This record gives sequence, structure tokens and C-alpha cells, in this order.
Amino acid sequence: MQFHTILTSIALLSCFTLSPLAPAHAQPKADASVKGKAQVDDVIVEMSQAFKKTDTKRLSALLPQIRGHILEPWGAYWELHARLESATPGEIQAFLSRYAGTYQEDRLRNDWLLLLGQSREWGTFMAEYPNFRMNDDRSVRCYALMTEFSSSQLDVAQQIEELWLAQREADDGCAAAAEQQIKADKIKPHSAWLRARLGMEMGNARIATQAVGLLNAEWANTAGAIYANPARYLTGKLLALRLRTKELVTLALVRLAVGDPDAAAAEIDKLRWKTQLTDEERSWVWGVIGKRAAMRLSDGAIAYFLNGQDKFMHDDQLAWKARAALRAGNWTQVASAITAMTEAQRKDATWIYWRARALLNLAPDEAARLETTRLLTSIAGVSGFYQQLALEELGQRIAVPAAPEPLTAEEKEGARLNPGLMRGLYAIEIGLRSEGVREWNYNTNLHSRGGLNDRELLAAADLACQHEVWDRCINTSERTKTVIDFEQRFPMPFKAALLKRSTQIGLDPAFVYGLIRQESRFVMDAQSGVGATGLMQVMPTTARWTAKKIGLTDFKPQQMTDPNTNIAIGTGYLKLVLDSFDGSMPIASAAYNAGPSRPKSWRGQSGAPVLEAAIWAENIPFAETRDYVKKVLANTTSYAALISGQAQSLKSRLGLVGPRDASAPETSIDLP
Repeated sequence: MQFHTILTSIALLSCFTLSPLAPAHAQPKADASVKGKAQVDDVIVEMSQAFKKTDTKRLSALLPQIRGHILEPWGAYWELHARLESATPGEIQAFLSRYAGTYQEDRLRNDWLLLLGQSREWGTFMAEYPNFRMNDDRSVRCYALMTEFSSSQLDVAQQIEELWLAQREADDGCAAAAEQQIKADKIKPHSAWLRARLGMEMGNARIATQAVGLLNAEWANTAGAIYANPARYLTGKLLALRLRTKELVTLALVRLAVGDPDAAAAEIDKLRWKTQLTDEERSWVWGVIGKRAAMRLSDGAIAYFLNGQDKFMHDDQLAWKARAALRAGNWTQVASAITAMTEAQRKDATWIYWRARALLNLAPDEAARLETTRLLTSIAGVSGFYQQLALEELGQRIAVPAAPEPLTAEEKEGARLNPGLMRGLYAIEIGLRSEGVREWNYNTNLHSRGGLNDRELLAAADLACQHEVWDRCINTSERTKTVIDFEQRFPMPFKAALLKRSTQIGLDPAFVYGLIRQESRFVMDAQSGVGATGLMQVMPTTARWTAKKIGLTDFKPQQMTDPNTNIAIGTGYLKLVLDSFDGSMPIASAAYNAGPSRPKSWRGQSGAPVLEAAIWAENIPFAETRDYVKKVLANTTSYAALISGQAQSLKSRLGLVGPRDASAPETSIDLP
């Protein structure tokens, strides 16, 4: 990135009126020297560290030193957020006014609305909520729906129920809204039991106990005990917990199924549960049992699912039923599961594609072919795994689309004069990547200036590309709807080094680019939560092991932030993985993400079916790895089209996946 260019652009910003949402105070001062800015940069970074430590006094002491700096809104946000609970309404309103139109203004409003909701200060909440532009916080939305119901008795039950059931944590906002609706008899108790089931399955005891507690506070203790030991509850050995209802039994069976689906299947088949539980409750439990068996790639998964009725199962259970049926080659059950999904899930490209395939397999007549063509055409495209597969099913290949009209100087200047975008770039440059990314996303999203059109998005992406902030370049370019700049979406930094290294070791450079794009978005200093580093996100242990394998002497782990070293180590490891799995890109991608041992088991033992790699990938038990494999392979196909200038096939890269040929020598790449 050209830091001096950013500074020059920032200085120029003060010469223009950018937007009615961007007040003059938010513009940086053009006469500040680079040296002076660097000194204030250090203060900004220190404030970010103080914020993480909740050092309120230090934040307040440092704030005056950053007045007039481009990142002043961030420093002011940290300082006020740290003491928000004790801040006066006047202080908050002064902040919202001073930084009107910025991400920080809307972020603080979000924080304040949550506090107002928690303290039930509905008057102030209702006055401020209409100004909340992001409006993407489920808890805030639930509080707002509570106020709407209280003030005008609007029918908000369905909205609250959907928000509540979708929450991944036991928040106050949606729980309070659900409780309000349950007491008003607008949401039925059954929904609370559904919420508790989801908590039991996702391993969140707080969700389960909170949901049950809305119905009866004493039952929450029972739900907690069930979570800890479902088998003891089912066998009646929890003597202190005499409450036994079919709903609590259902929770116990769900929790048991998470750890041992076979044991849960044996338990629910007992006569007493057959007579006590409803068809809906039994079907839901069988859905959990089937899902957990499918995630273990058990051949018995479909049989478990068939004990229940699709119409009573959760979308996630139906998705796993469809995956298990694909693996078993049971197209009737693939179609059945997809048909039972909610409309929103059926519209996902994954299930449109497999619905089309199922239809053609079950009824290969003219009507089926026409409907299959309609379904595939609705998703076919050059970007995305199932979009590319749909294109190939229609007899086409993946080619680079025509480039859009070049950006004009005015369009580029519009992006460069956007204060939010420049703040984002500046924050990233001085090491505040998280803040910079959030700032950038806000200013390229629908919350800013009514949203950016496709040309404005291309200009913003171009700005990020010019400053080599590749992750924002890619993510912004991907959001265009009617035009595609393929070279912008699939940039090729470090091209000379990468092509040279790939050629030397016999590795497809498109595969390397496809993997890096998914791993790090070309962020050189990317660091994962588990310690993977650099462009190719290599773990320290893997890096040391690979360095020895490829003869890289005097290797030090800190060298992994150097792009050339990272590429050498990463491509070396990828080549070893690929060779170990007989050149299969899907398995090698899974191994790169989840480690070599897991894909070995996922491909099956002797006698396991040989599958289309698309079916194999869809059945990967880990959601992260499943998504990763599909994106890497789609990326690879796109990069191959760019590099070669020729239309490409995703299907040819996928191939088939099955057990390893027992007669072939096995090459172990297990790490020490």
C-alpha cells in the first residue's frame, strides 16, 4: 500500500464538501505534517489498546490529543462507549450530532439502544430508534417490536418469534419480547420448547434454560439438569427432579442424540415414548438423530430420518436429510427433504441445484427437463460453486465475462473523496484492521447514503485495489448485481513469484490463487485465531515440518509474514497434500483446511461408495470446511479462466471421491 498516497488523499478531502452526512469537523486538517500525523497515529493505537482494557481514564486523557485527526471519530467512540452506562443523555446526543453520518455515530446509537432496552427506558428508545440506520441488531429490533406492541397492539408475534428462534445467544431483547408475546397469548408455549430444543442441540444450556424459564421458572432447573445428563433424566435416576412432561422428555432425547444418536434412537423407540410423545415431537427428535448420524457419515442416517415426518423437521435437519440421501443415491428422499424446506431455504442455490438434479433423475421426461432447465437457469453464473455447476449442466463452461466500461475519472474521484472509505483505509494502514474493515463495510453497504450502485461499488473496489487492500477490493466488487469486473473480483497479487514457484513444483497456479483468495484474501499479515499466518495461513508446526520436507534451511517461523517465504512453504505443503490424495483438489482443499486425517475418514473405507465430488463436498461434516472446499474450487475455476484465457470446467476439477485404492502405496503426511 502507498501510505503517502493515502495521506495526500486525506489532505485533499478537507478541500471539498463531501456529503450532508459528513460534517466539517470529521475532515482531517490539510496542514498537519506527515510526522505529526504519525505521532497522533500512535495515540490512536494506544487508545484502541486502552479500549480493549476498558481503561476509561486513559481514554479520556488521550482524547484531546487526536482532535482533527481523520480517526478522531474512532477515538471519540471508544472513549464514550467505555463509559456509556454513566454518560448523560446530553453527552450522547452531542456525540451523535458531532459525528453525524459516520459509522461511529450509528455504532454508538446501536450500543445506546441496547442499554435503553435493557433498562426499559422506552420513551427515549422510541425517540432514537427511527434514526438507527444499520438496523441489523436482532436484539434492538426485538425491543422495537416490544414498544410497537405496547403502544399500538400491532401484530408483531411472527416477527419476534422468527428473530428469537434465529438468535445464537440467550440475549435479553428477544427473550423479553418473546415473554411479552407469550403472556399476551400471541406466541404459543410450543415456540419456547422449540427454542429450548435448539439450545440443547447447539450445546447452549443458557438458551435452553432461558426458554423453558419463560414458561415456568422452576422448570429451568430441570432443563439445566437434563442438559448435563439426559440419560439420568430419561431413566428416572434424577430423584430430585420429579417433573416429567413430554416436552422435557423431548429435550432429553434431543440432548442425548447430540452425543450418541444410536442410543437416542434406541431410547425413543421404547413403547412408553411412542405413546407419550406427539408425532411432531417424535419427528423432531428423529430429525436430530438423523442429522447427527449423517454428520458421522453413517449409512443408517436415512433410515433414522424416515422414522419421522419431514413436515415437522427443522430446516437444518432437512438439509442433512438431503445430504444423506445424496450420499445414498436416494433421489426420492433428496426431493422430499427439499420440498419440505421453508421457502427461504429452498431459494438457496444449493438446494435449487440439487432439486433440479433430483427432478431429472426421478422423472426424465420433457416436462421434467423443462423445469430442470428453468431451475438451473435461475442460478447459473460464473461466480459461485453451484452457479458454475448449473452453468455446466446447461452445457456451458466458465469463461471470463466481458469487462464493464472503464471507470471514469469522476467515478474514481467520488470514491477517493468519500471520508468513510478513506478512514477505513487509514485505519487498516496503521494496524487497526478490524476497525478499518467495519468502517469500509459500513460505507459501501446499504446504510451509507442510501447504498452504493454498481458503478460506485466498482469505484470503491478499485480504490481498495489501488491501495492493495485486497480483501476490501474483493468483498466490495463481489456485491455488484448487474455488472462483473472479473479481474477485480479475482486479483492476482505476487503474480511473478507465485507463477514461478507453482511451475517449479508442478502445481496449478489457479489452485494456489483459489486457495489464497479463500484463506487470507491476500492479506500478508493475516493471523487466524489458532495461529495460522500470512497469505496461505500456515500453522507454525506445519511450516516447520514443510520447511524440512522441501529443504528450506535456517527457517524461522517469523519469516511466514514475508510473502515469498509464505508462498514457498504454503505451496510446498499444498503440493504434498495434493499428491497424498492422488491429485484430488476437493480432498486436498479439505485437508488444507481441516488437517489431513479428517478427509481420510470422510472419503470412506474399503466398500464405501464412490461419489461425485460435489456430493462428497456437500456431506463434509464441518460447515466451515464444507464452505471452504466449494469456494476454493469455484475460485480455482475462475482463476484458471483468467490465467489461460480459455473457458473452464469445474466438474473436471471435482471428479469423483471414494476410498483409497488399497493396492496403491500410501504416502503419509501426518504432522508430528
